[in-house]
This record gives sequence, C-alpha cells and structure tokens, in this order.
Amino acid sequence: MGLIEEHEVVQESWFWSWFKWSPVSHNKLRQAEKKIFSVLKTEYRGCYVDIGPAVGNEDKIWTISVNEHCPGTPLVMLHGMGSGSALWVLNLDTIAKQRPVYCIDLLGFARSSRPNFSTDPEVAEKQMVQAIEAWRHEVRLNDMILLGHSLGAFLATSYSISYPDRVKHLILADPWGFPERPNDVLSNKVSLPIWVKAIAFVVSPLNPLWAVRASGPLGPWLIQKARPDIMRKFAPVLGDDTSIVGQYIYQCNAQSPTGESAFHAMMTGFGWAKRPMLNRIQHLREDVPMSILYGSRSWVDNAAGEIIRSKRPEGSYLNVQIISGAGHHVYADRCEIFNRIVIETVDRSSRPFTIEEPLQAQEEDEEEKTESDKKER
Repeated sequence: MGLIEEHEVVQESWFWSWFKWSPVSHNKLRQAEKKIFSVLKTEYRGCYVDIGPAVGNEDKIWTISVNEHCPGTPLVMLHGMGSGSALWVLNLDTIAKQRPVYCIDLLGFARSSRPNFSTDPEVAEKQMVQAIEAWRHEVRLNDMILLGHSLGAFLATSYSISYPDRVKHLILADPWGFPERPNDVLSNKVSLPIWVKAIAFVVSPLNPLWAVRASGPLGPWLIQKARPDIMRKFAPVLGDDTSIVGQYIYQCNAQSPTGESAFHAMMTGFGWAKRPMLNRIQHLREDVPMSILYGSRSWVDNAAGEIIRSKRPEGSYLNVQIISGAGHHVYADRCEIFNRIVIETVDRSSRPFTIEEPLQAQEEDEEEKTESDKKER
C-alpha cells in the first residue's frame, strides 16, 4: 500500500471550464479531507490500496486506518451514496479506542478510482462487492466487523451474504435498499402538476447528483445552501468552518460519477433498489450476527427491521434500535449515542451469540430525557 499524490486539473477557457468542472481538483479533495481529519485526536493513516483490475484496469481504494496495530477484530466502515470517509470524523476517535478501524472510499466514490461499472443492477452490485473483497484480501484482514451506512449498508449486507466467513458482525446504519418500492408511489404522482411530472420525466435517466456537476463553480455554494443541516452536524468539531464539509462533498461528487452511475443502475426511484435486499436477506447465513440502527426521523422505513426478523432463521442474532431524534445521517445526528451503541455491539462480538435479542425501545439523548422529566413533573 502506498500514498499516491494527485495533481490539479488544468483549466481551459472560462466557458468550457465551467462545463468541464473547473473547480474540480483531486488536490482540493485531498486538502478538504485533510482539514476535516485534522480535528481527530487519534493518529490516522491514509493510503491507496491497489486492488488490481477489479472493475477497471488498475483500481485503487483510498483507505483511512486508525489504531491499525491494536489487537482485536477490525471494524470496517462503508459510507453512503455521494459521501466519503471524512464524514466519519465524529465517530473515529471514540470507536477506534479499543480496536483497529478502517474507513474506505467505495470504488467509484470520493478519492478511490472511478472505473465504469455495468449498467445491469445485479452485475454492478457484484462488482462493488467484489471490490470490497479484493480490498480485504490486499489488506490481509482475516475477518472483520462490517459497518455500512445507507448504500454502504446495502453493499455490506450483499458482501456478508457472499462472504459470511469474513464477517464477524454486520452493523447497518439506516440501510438503503431493503424494502420494495410501494405501489402507491406511482399512483400518488397522478395528482402532481404537469410541470413537475415533466421535470421528473426529463431527469429520471440522469444520475441523482447531476445538478451538483451542472452548477459548475457554484457547486460548493449550492451544497451549503441546499443542505445546511449537513453542515451543522459537524459544527461541534469544526466550529465555524463547516463550509469545508460542503467543499468536501462537492469535490467527492463533481468528478466522473461512475459510482453514482452504479447506484443509478441499482435504484428505482431514489429511495428504493431494483433488487430489494429484503427479498434476499434469508440467504444471509444464520451465524452472522446483525445489528441495525435507524434514525427515528429518517425517510428510511424502519419497519424493515421487523421484516428482517421474520425472515432470519430461528436462533440467529438480530438487534434493532431506533435512535430518537436522528435522521438519515444517524452517525452524525446523534453521534454520541451512535458511538456508544457501536462500541457495545463490537464488544459483544467477542462473545458467542446464543439468542436473538428483542426489538429495543428508542434511544433518548440526555436533552430529550430532561424534557420528558420536566413534563412528568
């Protein structure tokens, strides 16, 4: 493994540079990531892992490792769609205290290589899963605790079905792509204004984040204005400099969107998968423990947790928790609660699982508990 430096993109005329993404720079992405990680109290290492011709000719996966020489089963973290490893910054110091932690930029995203994936949803999914396995082989991890958020949770589950011997515990954070798309989604569109239907028809063949790239130099500003809630999540560690998160997200997504194209091939509407994971979860080997963390305010349907329970073999371990007050970015919205649950889960992974845990009540943060106490008084 080794670190490969990248260079600035050469700009052309103003007009063409706008449409060729003049603000895009591998170096700016590297600088934004470095600035976000500068708040970590724990030393970390970043390097490219050469996984060979996994999808393209020479694929490399950008890898952040923390406390990698510590004994214990390593925790491997997979980010969601349009994201990258730096957004785990609120979790790494706490989670990596007692074990090695690896965060990888999924192939086709952030700082990893951008090969062209298949447009077939099943093939694209297998390509991304095989890239994760190639990475594991190169890093020489015998087994791991696998934690994925959103799309990363979908891929982590697919990986666990294919390579159960390598997964000591599967942790899903607000997983995307599990339930089937409801039939009434289509019928509800009938009442929409004609101009909304027209726009939806035009953009449906496009990648989800096409507008970010089409905005050219306004991209970072657009992200900050469209999603100020994401910026605010990182204020506790970044202070007033949360704009660097917008720059990071922009640079992650302004490059050639090959991973995003793979996601587009796998999705049907932004919120559902063409190959829903609930239709395959029964193929996950019964001795692979599962923990699922949902945000109570997320758009992801947490009812899938109970459906998973009904499909898992009797005696297999499943723990579902709903974190009160958290949205889809559950790892950042209630990072202290999230970190505590993950630590408890990975500590439990060192012991044998003999029973299936019941669905647990929603977690409450201290502020909500205080408000509840006041009302009772």
